[in-house]
Amino acid sequence: MTTVVFAGPTIRAEEVQAYFEATVLPPAGQGDIYRAARQGAKAIGLIDGYFQGVPSVWHKEILWALEQGIAVFGSASMGALRAAELSAFGMVGAGSIYEAYASGALIDDDEVAVLHSPAELGFAPLSEPMVSIRATVARAQGEAVLEADQAAAVLNAAKARFYQHRVWELILADFQAAPWCEGFRTWLKSGRVDAKRDDAREMLAVMAAYLNGERGPLPATPLKVERTLAWQTLVRRIEAEAYLLQAEDRRVLDELRLDPDHYEGVRTRAMLRHLALQEAGKSGRTVKREALAAQMSAHRKALGLFSSRSLRKWLDDNGLSAADYEGWLGEAALAGTVAGSLNGQLAPHLLAELRQAGDYTRLKSRAASKERYLPAQEQPAKPVTEQERLPLTLWYFEELLQRDVPDRLDDYLEAIGCRSRDEFYELIRREFMYHQGRNTRPVSEGRT
Repeated sequence: MTTVVFAGPTIRAEEVQAYFEATVLPPAGQGDIYRAARQGAKAIGLIDGYFQGVPSVWHKEILWALEQGIAVFGSASMGALRAAELSAFGMVGAGSIYEAYASGALIDDDEVAVLHSPAELGFAPLSEPMVSIRATVARAQGEAVLEADQAAAVLNAAKARFYQHRVWELILADFQAAPWCEGFRTWLKSGRVDAKRDDAREMLAVMAAYLNGERGPLPATPLKVERTLAWQTLVRRIEAEAYLLQAEDRRVLDELRLDPDHYEGVRTRAMLRHLALQEAGKSGRTVKREALAAQMSAHRKALGLFSSRSLRKWLDDNGLSAADYEGWLGEAALAGTVAGSLNGQLAPHLLAELRQAGDYTRLKSRAASKERYLPAQEQPAKPVTEQERLPLTLWYFEELLQRDVPDRLDDYLEAIGCRSRDEFYELIRREFMYHQGRNTRPVSEGRT
């Protein structure tokens, strides 16, 4: 792969390939520029990209490609936006839309957004981009088809609509009674301007000149991309897509498959981690250094890796570098923040999992027994006092669960879906009273 162009609703692949030999890929989403660069692209043209539903192309992946000496061009749509933002760092912009964004004449993303069909139907545009509406109205005014006030009214009506609803029939429905409307509608059949397609062609001509050695990209000193945790997460995700298992790792997974119950549990956690990291990428979540430090401390404590020597041995045994270890723990911390944010949506799924595992009726019976017993002991129920909190906490963790009190109690509460400390202390107070009064087994017993 030497030249890659991301295109879809703006211009068809056959038209791109009429300018030069290229691999034409669908509209770009987050990670696609990095992926193309890693697969050997020497020049990348960005025309179309996703705005909604799929995370957009990161500025940082374009900067990374530029850092590697790859020429990156942009125009028409997402390419015009990113080129306007990154031209100072070496991305080459082309066309009037790029120039309008670069000058500040345009600032809204919705100016270039369109609704389009799926890939199976060729990404056919199903709405009109605002930039093309502006160009069309300007031509109509220049040819005396519209007067200045009429042109302004059409533009205002179009801009007021959500970008997916910018269709000429819907826009002109507001002006059916206007005497100029029918004439403008007739003129549109031949006078309509496709501004994005025109700009895409201009960019392709610039790329062709570069590929033929007739000109180089704009001079700039590439900016070195900071390898933040968010960047490392993106890179690890993309690299994992093309990851070829080493023989040793394949044998480890083969051993795991021999124990189906263990495999099912690990697979479930792996799927949740994968989905959580996807959600983190979509929402742009990052993890703070203190959260990463806490994750590392908890992991080392759990495995008894108290000395630097024991940690180094563990890393060697697990085939990890220090950077791999930090990235891996960062992903775990990031996945944890996503899981915590979803607590309010998990109740029906938690109940479904309990029913599937056969645990629902056991817990239901225990809850009913507790409800029958506690009312007689709580007349009236009183809030847990500050003096009661510490002994209750120690009893719950050290006696009932037989584990240390967490260093970060609020993180623990988020992990188990408690909305506040007051809710948690009331929960364990009721458990203490029930457990002491009825001499029941600890809740940690009898689990599968």
